[in-house]
Order: sequence, then C-alpha cells, then structure tokens
Amino acid sequence: MAIHITGAPCCWGVDDVKNPYLPPWKKVLEEAGQAGFSAIELGPYGFLPLDIDVVSAELSKNGISIVAGTIFDDLLAEDNYQPVLKQVDDICAIITKLPPLKREEGQRYPTPYLVVIDWGHDERDYAAGHPDKAPRLSAEDWQRMVNHIKGIAAQAKKWNVRAVIHPHAGGYIEFADEIDKIMEDIPAEVAGLCLDTGHLRYSQMDPVEWLRKYADRLDYVHFKDINEKVYNEVLSEHIRFFEGCGKGSMCPIGTGMLDYPAIYKLLTEEIKYAGYITIEQERDPRNVATSLRDVKKSVDYLKNLGFLTQN
Repeated sequence: MAIHITGAPCCWGVDDVKNPYLPPWKKVLEEAGQAGFSAIELGPYGFLPLDIDVVSAELSKNGISIVAGTIFDDLLAEDNYQPVLKQVDDICAIITKLPPLKREEGQRYPTPYLVVIDWGHDERDYAAGHPDKAPRLSAEDWQRMVNHIKGIAAQAKKWNVRAVIHPHAGGYIEFADEIDKIMEDIPAEVAGLCLDTGHLRYSQMDPVEWLRKYADRLDYVHFKDINEKVYNEVLSEHIRFFEGCGKGSMCPIGTGMLDYPAIYKLLTEEIKYAGYITIEQERDPRNVATSLRDVKKSVDYLKNLGFLTQN
C-alpha cells in the first residue's frame, strides 16, 4: 500500500485555455518530469493536443504518465451538456491509450480518472469561500446538474474510466451542504469523490474531518496549501477565485495553514488510502517562472512525510 505524488498543469497557471499567458504545454511536461512527479493530469480540455502519438512522445521523454483527465465546465446548462459529453469522449480516447499507472493494493479504482468539476457561474465565482453568501441552486436546477453528472459518469464508464466528482471553490458543488447532497444523490457505483484539501479549507471545512467523513467514497485526492494572510485578504474582497490565486492565496505545501502531518496520518494510518494524490498550486501563469521551484518545494515536503514520487 502506497501513495504516489502526481501533479497538475494548474501549478503552471493552466486553468483557462483561452488565457493568452499560458506556458507551452511541452514546458509544463518537461518541468513536471524535473519535479519528480510520477504523472500529471491532462489539464483543461484543449491544453494538451488530442494527438496520442505527439503526447505519448513528450510524456515518455520526460518520464511521466497521465493520472487523470478533467471536465472543468458548466455542468448546469442544458445546452452545454452535449458539448461536455464530447469532451468526455475526446479525453477518454487519449487517456485510455496511454501506459497505465500501477494500481496499488487497496486502491479502489485504477487510474486514469476523469475529474468532474462544475465551473462557469459568476454568481458563485465571486462568492467562493463564503458559504453564508453564496446562492444555492433551486431543486430543479440541482436535479438537472445531477442528471448531467450521472450522464458524464456513464459516458466515461463506456471507456472503463472512473468519474470522480471534485467539489471546487467557485462552482455549484463547493460547500458542506452541497458535498453531502451530491454524495446522497449520486451513488458510489455511478461516481466516486475527489476531495481537495485546499478547496475544503478555502470553503470553511476541516480537510481531516471531511477526508475521514467520506473515506468510503474517496477514489482520488488533490493537495494544495493556503497562504493565510493572502487568503484573509482575498475573502474580504469582491473577487473571483482565480483572481485570488493570482494574488498568491495558494502556496507550496508545508508553508501554509493546512496541517499536512495530520492529513498524512489520517490517510495512511486511519483510512488506509492508497493510490495517487495530485499537487495543485493555482497561480497566475504570468508567474510561471517560479512554478518548478514551488512544485519541488511541495514534492520535497511530502516526500519527507512519507509520500512516494515514483511507481
């Protein structure tokens, strides 16, 4: 039983493929290999080419694999549902053709995963981290989103890919009541859960408590850390989630406000989690010059705790 460290392109500021400041995808893969990751996520739809030969060559050159693909989109709008299903097919078509990562004893489902995140609503983006201020969906809208997520998971399953729901600050699945409800409304056989330690804390939840609470649904985990000073400043402003990240709300793991020794103890000793965790440190891509330095700092810290970098 082991837990391996992987990464995500958001550590290089890659969240919106329309952002003109994104670094080249080959640079991201090169630095991911230099950081010591065993694998990296595919990133937002359209960042890496959907050409299996081109992507395979770069991954092989840098000694890394793909741990997951991501749906990061509006899961609520009916007119966006079919385009999202096309994304599912395009993503799964490439991630299922790449060499698989090792499946650890105790790992509930094998990689690669499809991380499913609701995103794209101004009224929630500006309320990220504020459970008392954020508007909630009506029962009808919530059910429509649930139906869409079930359809996304069913489409991924056709490719033998496990869909995992990721509560995300600034989306319509963020806060305690919404996590509880989505887990109630979507059975374990349909989709799993990807909890993010930083998003939990950003949204006023204790990561240790929530990782423990949903240990039986936890297929995949994201790690990040939060700069408490910047976080408090950001929460006092009318600001979008990624604008706060651009100001430095996220920091290298082990330098922020999260208790990672407690998280490590919970995962390894109490709930016996096995498989993969992915480091994310969202940032403005114009600050990409420090990405490798920060990622290495996070990797070194987690290795010292006992996490592994290689399969």
